[in-house]
Amino acid sequence: MKFAGLLPSLALSASVVTARRSLQHVGTVMDRLGQPLGGPAVSRSMREPPVKRDNSTHHFLTDKTKKYVVDGTAIPDVDFDVGESYAGLMPLGNSTKDEFYFWFFPSTNAAADGEILIWLNGGPGCSSLEGLLQENGPFTWQYGTYKPIQNPYSWTRLTNVVYIEQPIGTGFSQGTPTAKDEEDLADQFMLFWKNFVDTFGMTGYKVYITGESYAGMYVPYIANGMLDTKDTTYFNVSGIMVYDPSIAYDFLQGSVTAVPFIDSNAGLFPLNTDNLATYHALDTECGYADFRKKYLSFPPPGALPGPDDLPGQGNVTCTSLYDKIYDAINEKNPCFDIYQVATTCPVLWDVLGFPGSFEYLPEGATIYFNRSDVQAAINAPRENWSSCSNINVFPDGDSSAPSATTVLGSVVDRTKNVIVGHGSLDMVLIANGTLLAIQNMTWGGLQGFQEAPSAKFYVPHHKDYSDSTLAAEGVMGITHSERGLTWVTIDLSGHMVPQYQPSASFRHLEVLLGRVSSLTSVEPFTVNVGTV
Repeated sequence: MKFAGLLPSLALSASVVTARRSLQHVGTVMDRLGQPLGGPAVSRSMREPPVKRDNSTHHFLTDKTKKYVVDGTAIPDVDFDVGESYAGLMPLGNSTKDEFYFWFFPSTNAAADGEILIWLNGGPGCSSLEGLLQENGPFTWQYGTYKPIQNPYSWTRLTNVVYIEQPIGTGFSQGTPTAKDEEDLADQFMLFWKNFVDTFGMTGYKVYITGESYAGMYVPYIANGMLDTKDTTYFNVSGIMVYDPSIAYDFLQGSVTAVPFIDSNAGLFPLNTDNLATYHALDTECGYADFRKKYLSFPPPGALPGPDDLPGQGNVTCTSLYDKIYDAINEKNPCFDIYQVATTCPVLWDVLGFPGSFEYLPEGATIYFNRSDVQAAINAPRENWSSCSNINVFPDGDSSAPSATTVLGSVVDRTKNVIVGHGSLDMVLIANGTLLAIQNMTWGGLQGFQEAPSAKFYVPHHKDYSDSTLAAEGVMGITHSERGLTWVTIDLSGHMVPQYQPSASFRHLEVLLGRVSSLTSVEPFTVNVGTV
């Protein structure tokens, strides 16, 4: 499936220092109009040398793994020991050319024994190091902040986590892209994964696969491929979780759901009344309102029409409704962030160069993973790194159909443990579009949810011991579970849920791993998030 048509008519201007962010994170490649990002590293002073942890407790340190060891006290700008970790390039099967880059963080949580979690960012072609550094890794460096800090909501506090740059052509990974579809991608991933399992002695481990955005394609297809092998020695898939995922045809998460999205966030879309009247008229005239009324229902009335038979198709006035709204809000809010629509000016500095909808790096700064000292510290090749690939990781496009129309239902049936989460402030992929895709999906012998989501998703009360890691608690969205599939919306979250609502995503993971019974539970976190 190609997402190049998601925002086909956006024509965006740029200044010398900024450019509209590439929507490659969800599969839409837009030209990057800014100058190359570079420059010397920003100088940082450490308050004191990090205290090194006792490496005698490094459970995965062996003759096979020692070449991948990362010194947790020597990661540039990080003034604490991140603990045991391993990183580097590992081949796909017996290949001498194709390699994925990974960074693996073992957990000190005793409950993590015998399990491993995979995190994948989307794109296609965006680096999972984004997720590590700004979402759920053991240290985090958020937009506009001075330096990296310890992350009390790191997923490594619950289980063993590996961040993998894939497919070929992504991040530091090596080789020439050849994948034609998601089946090819899954086959390549499994070649890597067998090597990873053998190297780190993880045969028989429970495998949890997670990710966001275009990983809504990656994760279900990889899980399906693993399950098809019936080989639990290497591929013991025990659950998956995807955030704001690309599981549907573009149409469902664009114009067809755009008007109710801006209505529900009216305070963030203070558009003039004439424009709003036009958008609502088009929503009705193009058949979108009737479409939602019919198909966003519980239980659903039947299968959705095929992509060529959906309302508004072939009518540019209709299909460009989403773009009209986008253009209008950018006039009102020139710093509008399609990934988190509550964002306003100024544009914040980001060590990865992408603070929201903009490519932006202040003069004198450099992208963190492009620094030679960082690359040396994490066993990465000395080469130019970008958060999203400048080449096509699917040379001829991804020919696979959306995962909700193919493999996702089967993964639910075979694991009985799938969570789909969606941030309420994400406009690049809109929550109701994802829910429409779920209502068109069959699993457990029935199509869609039979009851409308209405239960309260609860994040436990907790103490925040630092202003730099404040996170929400209480009722934080709506959730619903049927036949092994759980849906959850996350209030005040943008596209990258672990970044915008880390305490919520921590609870999601506790449920995925079976440490907590459900997302409606009010029981405390299973670890003390107030201490790291």
